[in-house]
Amino acid sequence: MSKIRIIGVKKVYEGEKKVLALDNVNMEIKENEFAVIVGPSGCGKSTLLSLIAGFEKPTEGKILLDGKEVDKPAPDRGFVFQDFALYPWRTVLKNTTFGLELKGVTKEEARKQAMRYIKMVGLEGFEEVYPHTLSGGMKQRVAIARALAYEPEVLLMDEPFGSLDAQTRKLMQMELIRIWGKTKRTVVFVTHSVIEAVYLADKVFVMTARPGKVKGIVEIDIPRPRDYTDERFLMIREKILSLLQEEVEKSQKIKQSME
Repeated sequence: MSKIRIIGVKKVYEGEKKVLALDNVNMEIKENEFAVIVGPSGCGKSTLLSLIAGFEKPTEGKILLDGKEVDKPAPDRGFVFQDFALYPWRTVLKNTTFGLELKGVTKEEARKQAMRYIKMVGLEGFEEVYPHTLSGGMKQRVAIARALAYEPEVLLMDEPFGSLDAQTRKLMQMELIRIWGKTKRTVVFVTHSVIEAVYLADKVFVMTARPGKVKGIVEIDIPRPRDYTDERFLMIREKILSLLQEEVEKSQKIKQSME
């Protein structure tokens, strides 16, 4: 069953010079599926995520969630940013209850629900700690707990591990799969890392250089947890890299022409 359908989406940014960011993007993401979007820098990956979130509107085309057109942000979609976006004056618990407070959930119920997800992301015992005392990986755990606490149907993640060191990033990938296995949310995850995409995804959408279109779709049926050295893993990685190579070269030429 389709959870998200992206139909003929085009996004143009007006300004001194018009920028065609996305052109005729079509995607279908099933319920409970872990979908990953990869592509060269500037191909519109984050723009597409913002459109699904309802932060922006397409210039043409439409995005459907459960058959209904997305036209604004709503609690059925949670968003995790790369830069954590935590409130420094709020504790781990208070950051996690933030979305629930906006929904009007009672203080007692908000705490109960937040504690469930704080425990799920492995931060039990850190409820009263402030963000400045946490490591990057722990901050991102708080961001994930906050996004999950109000129980959205779809979790949107924009390069959430991009700023982490390699060891922490690998740990967070493992943790995310564990959490996804428990919650079974539909996830749309943006990354530059092909290895990360193959490790996480049920389905990988490979984007072209700007204007972004879907160049290819790679289904991944390797059982989890996945081994980075597994022959099947490496074959799928190479398949995605081969799709990306030409697009990365195009992207570099576009960047050079603008300099």
